[in-house]
Amino acid sequence: MVRLVTGFVSFVWRIVWGVTWRLGATVAVLLFLATAYFYISMPPLGDLLDARARGSVTMMDADGSVFAWRGETFGGVITADTVSPHLKNAIIATEDRRFYSHLGISPRGIAGAIRSNLQSGRGAFSGAGGSTITQQVAKLLCLGVEFDPEQWASEAAYEADCRRGTVWRKIQELPFAFALEAKFSKDEILTIYMNRAFLGAGARGFEAAAQRYFGRSANEVGPAEAAMLAGLLVAPSTFAPTRNLERAQARANVVIGLMAEQGYLTEYEVVEARAFPATLSQQAESQRGIHFADWLMQSGPAYLTRNTTEDVLMRTTFDPDIQNAAEEAVRHVFDTRVREGSEAEVAVVVMSADGAVRGIVGGRSPSVGGFNRASQAQRQTGSAFKPFLYAAALENGFEPFDIVEDAPLTINIPGSGPWSPRNYDNQFHGFVTLTEALARSLNTPAVRISEAMGRAQVREVANKFGLHSDLAEGPALALGASEASLLEMTAAYAGILNGGQAVRPYGIEQLTLLGETTPLFSTSDGMGERVISERSAQVLTWMMTRVVAEGTGGRARLDGWQVAGKTGTTQAARDAWFIGYTADYVTGVWMGYDDNSPLRGVTGGGLPAEIWRETMQRVHRGQSPRPLPMLEPQRPVLDAPETAPMAPQAQAPARQDRGGSSLDEAIRGVLGSIFGSN
Repeated sequence: MVRLVTGFVSFVWRIVWGVTWRLGATVAVLLFLATAYFYISMPPLGDLLDARARGSVTMMDADGSVFAWRGETFGGVITADTVSPHLKNAIIATEDRRFYSHLGISPRGIAGAIRSNLQSGRGAFSGAGGSTITQQVAKLLCLGVEFDPEQWASEAAYEADCRRGTVWRKIQELPFAFALEAKFSKDEILTIYMNRAFLGAGARGFEAAAQRYFGRSANEVGPAEAAMLAGLLVAPSTFAPTRNLERAQARANVVIGLMAEQGYLTEYEVVEARAFPATLSQQAESQRGIHFADWLMQSGPAYLTRNTTEDVLMRTTFDPDIQNAAEEAVRHVFDTRVREGSEAEVAVVVMSADGAVRGIVGGRSPSVGGFNRASQAQRQTGSAFKPFLYAAALENGFEPFDIVEDAPLTINIPGSGPWSPRNYDNQFHGFVTLTEALARSLNTPAVRISEAMGRAQVREVANKFGLHSDLAEGPALALGASEASLLEMTAAYAGILNGGQAVRPYGIEQLTLLGETTPLFSTSDGMGERVISERSAQVLTWMMTRVVAEGTGGRARLDGWQVAGKTGTTQAARDAWFIGYTADYVTGVWMGYDDNSPLRGVTGGGLPAEIWRETMQRVHRGQSPRPLPMLEPQRPVLDAPETAPMAPQAQAPARQDRGGSSLDEAIRGVLGSIFGSN
């Protein structure tokens, strides 16, 4: 009986052993072949260090200092033997303490990860993976599979696929990890890892991350900074210090503990690192010019900005001091003049007369890639449009002291019926000069002038100044019924300041590929074709100074400075504008709600004018006032008889080539005002 049992057990053992060793041998052969395949097909080390399918854009302000990054930044190659030893030790302590002793995989680590996952109620391979640095490099290299835009919708989808933690994926990682160990030294594998790891805020590799967060090379970081960088590996978006510095510091504190536990830091270094945790560089902390940078990425050539495959250096017109001035002004006015909890939005643009944009506030809470109300929002312009109507009038022979009637007016619009413009105060003011009509933002005079001159003339001037959206066809064109962005409107006003030449807003002065010295693109101004004569522009500037000195823009006055500008408030106060300029800068301000709800108690001459004043006070701080390039016209003196039926103020808009006596002019003016002809 014993012999029978023994024989049966021996028989079963021979079968199990035979199957086992054959299966093991088969697996070993397959593993060897797969490893050999990956080993042979593995590119050289230099080809594995830059993981990006697309390039980066580094933006410098007008003084040459970096203020923003877009795309994935690769700061340059670092190696395990040149990088800061603190960073090297932090990576090893955090990710793979047995890195220098295993052969690419760690059975103990995998078993521990499986146990931890099961205890947490997850699947064996869901959550912690127990991967070695070598296995993580295998993931970063996507097992040698390169990104194919036809196979994956995006780089993010490609990387997510590469990071899948399935059993089959783990099995595939084994021969690739062995091939890496056979092909490269441990320090070379670590070099690949340090250069390819994504570390948040668009930083690819530890060199880019160190420069992005701390403004220094990864070769120079100390224990506290090294711990914060290594702490990003577990969840770069979550622990990015630009997102939440306190959370990043807490994670770094955990890494410091691991480094101390494994003997990488002395007691003194631990105390110092915890007492003085890593902080962001000034550039990283301020995150200046977010909306400015986003605008450049959208407006610049796509192949060198949002779709670039190269690393691009961009020198811009951005002025951080002016940007700060605009942001501080917005905060000040909202803190002191706006009710708490208001969801009203604001946009500000500051530019030079030649169109060089110096600062952009695209909303109260800027975020990378967020909605930019300065450049993307198309809003009705209201009376902020009127300077272009008066520009056309001056070009067509009208003069600032010509008289126009502010009285009830009804125009029959084919297909719509009768239309009657009204003033903001629902009153009519009789005979007024063109200058008074502009200063007080009267509507019926503006419509009368537009209709007498012809809407096509107004539309042509506005188009040439850069307002290219579909302008209204009806008589409401004169009242700003059309839409435009704040950036377009501010640039159009810059055209008036610079003497009547159209202006293209620009922010890029030079584009250069990283490592190259010859620029691919450069510009020095945004000046375009002449739209109106220099005299008309200078007279119009004088008329717009009356808006601030004695009209609706009184809150925009700057002590010691000449200011020209115009208010704008659309129907039901859905949009409120103030755009104006000194001799040095043009600034535009818009307020409104994103859902187009009416503002409560806000007009262009109110909060927008105050934001404008607060911005320009800060922008001009320490500067000496310069006079505006304007021409004050001579007020005409009429030599009418004492029996003349009307006072000189009754003079109507008339062209410069008119003839006859002053009395005849006045009579014709009144008739023109009554019958709507010139």
